[in-house]
Amino acid sequence: MSVKHRQANTSFSEAGRYAVVVAVTPEELKQRIEAGIPGSAAQVSGDGQHFRAEVTSPAFAGLSRIAQHKLVYEVFGAEIGDRIHALSIKTEAP
Repeated sequence: MSVKHRQANTSFSEAGRYAVVVAVTPEELKQRIEAGIPGSAAQVSGDGQHFRAEVTSPAFAGLSRIAQHKLVYEVFGAEIGDRIHALSIKTEAP
């Protein structure tokens, strides 16, 4: 993972210190999706803040599209909207 030192990738804490935010990569998201959803295969593209993930998993069988997407979002929790500014998802069962 790379560390960004630009102003846009830092946040000012109440203590008056800047926190370094570690950049997210498409490969990291791919690995986390595949680890978090057993049997899944993911293709992820993105620019470090905005990402698109296409995920195939037997875990999606019989689930609504909303439930499928929820499984993917649960892999990242509170990082969505924070470290991961935006994530577009396309899911399907094999």
